[in-house]
Amino acid sequence: MRDNLSASSGIDAGEVANELDCLPYSVQHHDEGVCLLVRMGPHRILLDCGLEDTSLLLHSLAKSARRGRSPMPADVVLISHAHPDHAKGLLDLHQAFPLLPIYASEVTSKLLPLNWLDQDPKNIPQLCHALPLRSPVEIQEGLVVELFPAGHLPGAVAFLLTYTTAERSYKLLYTGDFFLSNSRLVEGLRLEELRGLELNVLIIEGTYGTARHPHRRNQENQLAERINRAIADRCSVLLPTPALGLGQELLMLLRSHHHFTGRDLDIWVDGAVATGCDAYLELLPHLPPSVQNFARHQPLFWDERVRPRVRRLPPQQRGTVGKSPCIVLTDSTANLNQYCQPDTGPWVILLPEKIDIKINQEYAAPTSDESYLLAQHSDGPGTTQLIHNLRPQHVVFVHGSPAYLADLTSLEELQNRYHVHSPSANTLVQLPIGDTFLQPAPPETNYEGELTELGTVITISLPDAITTDPRWRQFADTGLIEARWQGEEIVLRGLSPRELLNQNGDRFTWTDVDCCGTCRHQRGQRCWNPTSPLYNFKVTLEGYCPAFERLSNVEPEK
Repeated sequence: MRDNLSASSGIDAGEVANELDCLPYSVQHHDEGVCLLVRMGPHRILLDCGLEDTSLLLHSLAKSARRGRSPMPADVVLISHAHPDHAKGLLDLHQAFPLLPIYASEVTSKLLPLNWLDQDPKNIPQLCHALPLRSPVEIQEGLVVELFPAGHLPGAVAFLLTYTTAERSYKLLYTGDFFLSNSRLVEGLRLEELRGLELNVLIIEGTYGTARHPHRRNQENQLAERINRAIADRCSVLLPTPALGLGQELLMLLRSHHHFTGRDLDIWVDGAVATGCDAYLELLPHLPPSVQNFARHQPLFWDERVRPRVRRLPPQQRGTVGKSPCIVLTDSTANLNQYCQPDTGPWVILLPEKIDIKINQEYAAPTSDESYLLAQHSDGPGTTQLIHNLRPQHVVFVHGSPAYLADLTSLEELQNRYHVHSPSANTLVQLPIGDTFLQPAPPETNYEGELTELGTVITISLPDAITTDPRWRQFADTGLIEARWQGEEIVLRGLSPRELLNQNGDRFTWTDVDCCGTCRHQRGQRCWNPTSPLYNFKVTLEGYCPAFERLSNVEPEK
């Protein structure tokens, strides 16, 4: 959604209105990365530098420096955490402007080199200065920064910037990527540390839009149960993940979950994920106390003595490890053909949601693929919870698909209380403090239609304007939908090709098996039996629980 605020859109611009503004160079995730230039009075602060291609950024920054008659395009650079979509372009930026000061947490400063594993470590300089947590530091005259742990990844922080003039102080908080829930290796962002800040501006991520997720522990249990069933069915499991964060979380889950502790099973770790594990071991004093306590009794990652065994995967063994059931963690960019070789498998490939991982239609070994949710960011309710606790005057949404960010900016609970912005790249957002402000109209996200009952068929007609949303193609991909009640409302969901393949290949040939696929309480691959331990969980069709009740129209085959 484009947001180019000016006097014509309702701002009574005055002298104060020029003290704060934000110019996003990129506000998306995935390939584009995140990079923002914030101005607070005379200070120019670059927040993150996650661009894959930095040429346009460097050209723009150099042009800005020449126009301002300054040798530097910004006064400081702040890096929220070490993921590539926030830090990938940092090395190019440093090489172009070697005197530009860069700041991050101590942990992030140690993880940053993992973004350039294709280069000789000797050629990667010490890029940034480490700042302490929860301790205000004056980095420019009148400009103070304070770092608060943000969850999501070891070392990830939210930056509180305070700019003080003779008349008043201005406060801006940039969350980077944040997560309110505790995960296996990172404690969540603590709301109590940020309450009462009297913020003027909050720049916040919106990765998941308004989506609502199950509790983190439920997500872990569902994933562990799926892996457990695959191993029980004599399948090997392939888990492609990013090098930092999710891979290590998965490994700790597999090592500590009751389905796997003490089990005679090999877990192989390959590529940059293994390198990320080594980096975590160097950061053990910075990890949560529970993790440090775990490491006192057994190795955190590499362990051939305690079951399940965790080992590095030598390159020469990639084509043979799947001959007996095992688990392989590898890079999200790896060619999975090198594992799914003849005489191995069958393989179950589990793909994390919201991470674009390319897989083939066919492999040399039998394979099936499914997606799973193990969230690394806060969902919609978590995002709005943080906003309502901080109560800023301006909320600027970045880091997410345009459709998801539009969903957030159109929330009535935000529109009624805050000045909400969702800027596109290279669109200056002015952030006037205390001026009269007319909130721009929210984007239209509701569509009125008609419902017609025709005998045994019900038809719902919607205007074709709904197809302009980029999500429509995925929703309507198969032309089939699923409807379910949610309170007094009906929720419609498009059925994906993967679900149809699972149903066509499995559901209607299992009539002789007591399983979720033939249970009367399973709808939309979710259990709706309140007496079942799987109630309200997403289930696989071959699953089973003691509360099973057979569909009345499905009889066992004779």
